[in-house]
Amino acid sequence: MIAGKEHKSTLSSPIIKIAIVAIALGMIVMMISMSTGFGLQVKIREKLSGFNGHVQITNFDDNYSDITLNPISKKQEFYPSFTSVSGISKIQAYATKPGVILTEKTFEGIVFKGVSSDYDWGFIQTYLEEGTFPSFGKERSNQIVISTILADKLEVTIGDKLNFHFPKNDPSKRPNYRIFEIVALFNSGFSDFDNSIVIGDLNHVVRMNKWKEDEIGGFEIFVDDFDDVRAKVNEIYIATPPTLNATSILEKYPQIFDWINLFDVNIYMIIGIMILIAGINMITALLVLILERAKMIGILKTLGSTNTSLQKMFLYNAGYIIVKGLFWGNLIGLALLLTQQYFGVISLDPSTYYVKEVPIHLDWLFIGLLNIGTLVLCLAMLVIPTLVISKIDPVKSIKFD
Repeated sequence: MIAGKEHKSTLSSPIIKIAIVAIALGMIVMMISMSTGFGLQVKIREKLSGFNGHVQITNFDDNYSDITLNPISKKQEFYPSFTSVSGISKIQAYATKPGVILTEKTFEGIVFKGVSSDYDWGFIQTYLEEGTFPSFGKERSNQIVISTILADKLEVTIGDKLNFHFPKNDPSKRPNYRIFEIVALFNSGFSDFDNSIVIGDLNHVVRMNKWKEDEIGGFEIFVDDFDDVRAKVNEIYIATPPTLNATSILEKYPQIFDWINLFDVNIYMIIGIMILIAGINMITALLVLILERAKMIGILKTLGSTNTSLQKMFLYNAGYIIVKGLFWGNLIGLALLLTQQYFGVISLDPSTYYVKEVPIHLDWLFIGLLNIGTLVLCLAMLVIPTLVISKIDPVKSIKFD
C-alpha cells in the first residue's frame, strides 16, 4: 500500500501528501511556539536574576525597595557560604544608592549598585560590549560599569570620567560628590535596568551612608534551580536571623512573572489546536484511503482477515504517514530555530519584550515528548474512522468497480 507504484497514481495520493504537509506544518508551529515561548521566559528570568539574585536578604524596612536604606551586618553565619540550606550556588553582598550623573550637556538619574570582591561578573560578561571589569577590594575603587544605552545618552565612552551627585537623607545638606571612570560597557537588552543601573565599588556606598566597615545593604542569593525559588526563599527566611527578611524576585516583580506565565497557556493552546488540525487531516486521508481500498478489504475479508487485523493494517499505514510528517516537521522546524538561535534573524523591541531578538530554548526532552504525544493522539483519533472497515460487505465491495 505504501511502496507500490500504483499507490502514487491513486486518488488518495494527493490527499495523503496534504496530510503529511499538514502534520509537518503543525509540528513546525508547535516547535516554534514552544521554543520561543520558553526561550522568552528563560531569558527574562535570567536577566531579572542576574541584576537582583534569586533571593535578597535585607533589613525589614527595605522590603520590596530597590534602594537599601538601612544596613545589615556583613558578619552572618550564612556568609560567605550558605551551608544550612541546600541548593544554593552563591551569595554576594551589595548595596544600592540613588544618584544623578551630571555632564556639560545633560543629566541622568541612576541607581548606583555597590558590589565587592565576591560579585560574580558572569551574567554581565554575557552582555559585555567593550572594556574589562574592575576588581574591588578593601581600597575604594573609582571604576564603574554602565550600559551602552546610558553611555549613549550621556555621550561618553570607555575611559571617560563622570560627575556623580548622591543626595543625603537631610535635604538641607550638600549632596555627596564623586568622580568615577568608565571601564566597561554592557547591553543586556533589559531597558528597565540598562537605563539606570551603574555598578561600582560597595565601599563608596558604605562611606557615603556613614555605615560601619562591616555593614552592607543586603545579600543576593542564587539557587541552583529556578523552579525551587518559592521553596528556597522560605528555607532561607527560617535560616536567617529574625531581624532580616528574605524576598524572592517572584515577589519583587510579580507583574512581570504573571505576564510570562501566560506564555504557558498560549503554548499549550497552540499545541492542542495544531494536534487537532493534524488529526482531522489524517482522519480525512484515512477515510479516503479506506474507501479507495474497499475492494482490497473485501478480498482480504473473503480470505479470512478479521476487522481488527484490517484496522491495524490501516493504522500502521497512517502511522507511517504521521511519522513522515513529523520527520519533515522536525527537520524544517529545527533548521528555523537554530538559524534564529545563532544568527538572530528576527528582532524584538527590548522596551516591550526585554530582549533584543527572539530567544530560542531547545528542550530536547519536551520536543521528544511532543513528537510522541502527536503520534499517539493522532493514532487514537484514527481508531474511530477505521471502524468503517467493519461496515464494508465483502460481496458488494468485490463487485464494486
